[in-house]
Amino acid sequence: MFGGLLLIIFLFFLNQSILSNIQTKHKWLKAGLLNQLYWYHMFFGGVYYTYAQFNRSDSVNYYYKTLNYWPNWFDAFATGTDFMEWLAFPFIRYLNFNYEMMMFLFTWFGYLGFVYFYLFIKENLRFNPKFEGWDAITIFMFLPNMHFWTASLGKGAVIFCGLGFLVYGLSWPGKRIPHLIIGAFISYMVRPHILVAVLIGMAVGFVLGKEKVPLYQKYLVTAAGVVFSILMYESIILYLGYDPNNLVDSFEEESGLNAQRLQAAGSGVDMSNYSLPMKLFTFWFRPLFIDSPNALGIVVSMENALYIYMFSKILSKDFLTYIKIAPSMVKMSGVVFISISISMTYIMSNLGIIIRQKSQIMYFMLFVIVAFMDWQKTQRIKKRAMIYNRIVEEEERKRALAKEIDLK
Repeated sequence: MFGGLLLIIFLFFLNQSILSNIQTKHKWLKAGLLNQLYWYHMFFGGVYYTYAQFNRSDSVNYYYKTLNYWPNWFDAFATGTDFMEWLAFPFIRYLNFNYEMMMFLFTWFGYLGFVYFYLFIKENLRFNPKFEGWDAITIFMFLPNMHFWTASLGKGAVIFCGLGFLVYGLSWPGKRIPHLIIGAFISYMVRPHILVAVLIGMAVGFVLGKEKVPLYQKYLVTAAGVVFSILMYESIILYLGYDPNNLVDSFEEESGLNAQRLQAAGSGVDMSNYSLPMKLFTFWFRPLFIDSPNALGIVVSMENALYIYMFSKILSKDFLTYIKIAPSMVKMSGVVFISISISMTYIMSNLGIIIRQKSQIMYFMLFVIVAFMDWQKTQRIKKRAMIYNRIVEEEERKRALAKEIDLK
């Protein structure tokens, strides 16, 4: 454990260099907030490490398989689970990191995901939206469930890191090619279908966004998205375990098997007969307090109650007006969130897995919500400015009229 504590301290000082470099590009960056976030996330790394001592955890398998199974580093280079071991290999086999050090190293990867999601959200807003007087973005950054499942040696931390890099790069693709490449590579290697959903969402957002872009560029992006989807279709379907020649039947068969397996594992929810809206509600907002058999479930239920409150902010006709004119990043986030949510609801019925998986995508919808709130505040300011200008114009008209009367 001593090695893990030394690594935490080393990574903290390494962060100062990283944050200082980011601040040269983003003067508004609050390094103090991100340092607090670092210690908060490392605390959850310790929580997850403790949890793994008493519960089954994939992190143990990743560590010992990397330590004992692979003869050479690039033998483990493949998408999915093997990629976790490929990432871990040089640290375990060359640098002799123990299990605790690997847990906190991957916890740091998850932390980097928070940093870049924070940058992505902040730079695409004009104001700091508030929830009952509290800064919404700060609330989002400290949601406990998001930290718990991104604070261990596993896919959750790595895919979250990759998505953070990817969305940050997509905000300014011409200027952030390294972030795009790193984010796309990590996302593809961990979960290829997630990368495809993000890229398709980006293409849709780019075409339908309010930004003034030459028509030929929109057509090029759309064509590239279609071609990419066609080229990647078979490999992704095979990766997910479906038959590309008989997709519907194999999807239904696999969904049924998953439902049986997950129900047998406990914490199950029989969603096979749910309507799509009810499936989505279950995926986004459960467990609620009536579903929570332990302390972890109660904490998650409190977070889910907050999600319901946040989602209620978009139940407005103004949201339909906004989404029509929203920028490409907002539309991309909405498409990614909805498409991945729908696909996941058909293959999951275990609340434990639902809690873990949705942490990868909740920031996309939370960004849509705060962007909408940001737009609402902009509209209120414009409306007040219009009223003020009318008052000023009326006063000037009266003064001009009075002056004209005096001259007569």
